[in-house]
Amino acid sequence: MYGYIFDGTIKKHLRMNTKNDIQGIEDIKLLVDTFYAKVRKDELLADIFNNVIQDHWPEHLEKVYKVWQTVLLKDHTYFGSPFVPHAGLPVNIEHFNRWIALFYETLDENFEGQVTDEAKWRAAKMAEMFHYKIEFYRNSSEKPIL
Repeated sequence: MYGYIFDGTIKKHLRMNTKNDIQGIEDIKLLVDTFYAKVRKDELLADIFNNVIQDHWPEHLEKVYKVWQTVLLKDHTYFGSPFVPHAGLPVNIEHFNRWIALFYETLDENFEGQVTDEAKWRAAKMAEMFHYKIEFYRNSSEKPIL
């Protein structure tokens, strides 16, 4: 979006709403909070997430902040296995595609830069891995490794 500064005459043409790259924990929180606000209202994803998480959204969001802080900012604040709680979810490729679309949309609305591009790549890889593993465990007698 473009805007103008007026002082009797046009002094300068400025680009407004310039996006920055993801730089710190406040950016991670903005990303996660904005993304999950969309998920919680999405017609395909809302029931799954809201039924599983119920009234534990604050705790869930805190974990997700730590995951992305560890992955993108190299601040090792998350220690755990993010797949295990997702292993039994009733999801398929359609759900993962929607998850990725909302995640990319949220990134594009708020950020741009190298870390933002890395977030997209890592999210896509995470979704691919989770989908593959969920399908594997759904069609196998094996149980997820804790």
